Amino acid sequence: MARAGRPLDDWQVDSLTLMLAAREDGKWACYEHCEWVSRQNGKGGVLEARALTGFLLLGEQLILWSAHLYKTAMELFRRVKALIRALGTKVKPHDDNLWLVPAIVTDEETGEPSEGDVLVKISNTNGDEGFERLDTGARILFIARSAGGGRGMSGDVNIIDETFAYTREQHAALLYTLSARPNPQIIYTSSPPLKGDSGEIMYELRRRGDPTAPREPDDGPWEQDPSLGYRDWGHPGDLEDLQVDLDDLATAVAANPAYGIRISLETIQRELRSDRTGYPRERLGIWPKEIRARGGGVIPTEVWRNQVDPAVRDGNPARVVRPGEVVFVVQVNSTRTHTTIAAVGARPDGSLLASIVDHRSGTHWVPTRVAVLKKKHNPLFVVAQDKGPTGTLFTAFAEQGITEAEDKEKPRRGDLMVPWAAEVAIAYGLFLDAVVDQKRLFHLDEAPLNVGLAATGTRSLAGGTAWDYTEPSAGPVLAVTLGVWAVETCVPLLVEEAAPNIW
Repeated sequence: MARAGRPLDDWQVDSLTLMLAAREDGKWACYEHCEWVSRQNGKGGVLEARALTGFLLLGEQLILWSAHLYKTAMELFRRVKALIRALGTKVKPHDDNLWLVPAIVTDEETGEPSEGDVLVKISNTNGDEGFERLDTGARILFIARSAGGGRGMSGDVNIIDETFAYTREQHAALLYTLSARPNPQIIYTSSPPLKGDSGEIMYELRRRGDPTAPREPDDGPWEQDPSLGYRDWGHPGDLEDLQVDLDDLATAVAANPAYGIRISLETIQRELRSDRTGYPRERLGIWPKEIRARGGGVIPTEVWRNQVDPAVRDGNPARVVRPGEVVFVVQVNSTRTHTTIAAVGARPDGSLLASIVDHRSGTHWVPTRVAVLKKKHNPLFVVAQDKGPTGTLFTAFAEQGITEAEDKEKPRRGDLMVPWAAEVAIAYGLFLDAVVDQKRLFHLDEAPLNVGLAATGTRSLAGGTAWDYTEPSAGPVLAVTLGVWAVETCVPLLVEEAAPNIW
């Protein structure tokens, strides 16, 4: 890498030292190796070095480098092509695809390895991009992952770039290409999963490699995997329960091994100002809380996914049709670690849209925030339970002018609507009907709501069923459920004040 003009950072050297460690029998100590590190730190440089090592020095016959998107795979191909050209010399003046490159070659008479120059052919054919050594036939191939991509090949090394988008089907296609090779290796690199209900292979690797990773009873105790190399630079915890001070820049420095090299203090400060929501994942390497497919839960995972708003599903969140008017719902979780403010409203086509307005630590900020939302958006109602953890906010609500309806049967715009126990049970049924039966409640695929729905069970209440509010992640689900109740049962009772006659 240094000879190609790309010397490695110390942390990259450490990664390769672990990755290329061998047992006494000459086999790789790490059949699998994970390197989880935040964006733009240089994990691509580690992979480039590993691929060139196998291709030019170790005699590995097939290195299969996969990415989640074709354009990403092509960008990786172009980066390695630049390194090959920097290392070698062009054979013919007008042929950019044949280069003489230094490598380890084996003497045909003695069988001893030595350094020599070999011909490397660069293939730019669409769908067959890669490099081939013309002396040994060794290749590096770049592919976009698919359920069948890589099947039929027999690789020495599989590089799984951007593992956050690596599915179980793709894993099955690529893992077994190594089975017949004498000394295979599979390498994973990524920043954390985008959402808790994706990246299942990453979560499984985390449970195998990290003794501090969250575990469920069925997982059993952690045991050292003797063939897995594992390095995660991110901070512990999860995105739904942040335990770090985002404004303490030392936190970011610790999570970014390329700080002072390609990540500057100014860059970190700009990112924090511009994107406080994405910053914990993208720069601090904190994982979202895992949502496991439970099959047989209150609402099946597939059913809930189908209710993601089509615009969000298509990657165009700006095109989401928003309700003209909404109710805001406040819910403090059972441990008082987080408070959720949700918005629920009816759209012109009769469907409902639920969204998370705020999901933050503590409760001190809530009354002022609700007052600001009420003044700015003039909601139909504000909804909160006077029993349980949210009830402690009612005095502060009153100080902000947020008061209960004088007549619950004839509520006025902006009133604080307080459901009774029987109505909380009714809300649960209305929510289930809107999602499962009527399929008219849509959501924005937001992590707090997804996590809450996967984690929250039910309890008996007032002769019916309600969500189990004691689950710490239940707040967003309770908030959206009460929002559905208010839209379906309270809005029809709304008494709008007549506009005054002004002369």
